[in-house]
Amino acid sequence: MPQYAERNIQILGVSFDSPKANRAFAEKNGFGFPLLSDESRELALAYGACAQDDARFPARLTFVIGPEGLVEHSIETKDPKGQAQALLDLLD
Repeated sequence: MPQYAERNIQILGVSFDSPKANRAFAEKNGFGFPLLSDESRELALAYGACAQDDARFPARLTFVIGPEGLVEHSIETKDPKGQAQALLDLLD
């Protein structure tokens, strides 16, 4: 993911699955970034990715968090395959 490293961008994924399940999923799919576990839905609730703590799945969202720790952009992911380019276009 050199196009992100060149821009000093760190990618993190988050899902409701366990750390063990996330590790297996990331390895199987060749993710080049950490996939974090939010089993409690605390992060998803805080960022509006789900409305209740018993949600089965989070919304697919991308957040750009700036150097000051504030959300600078929020993008709803409609096409996961095009999301990487959409993010780079937004930041250019």
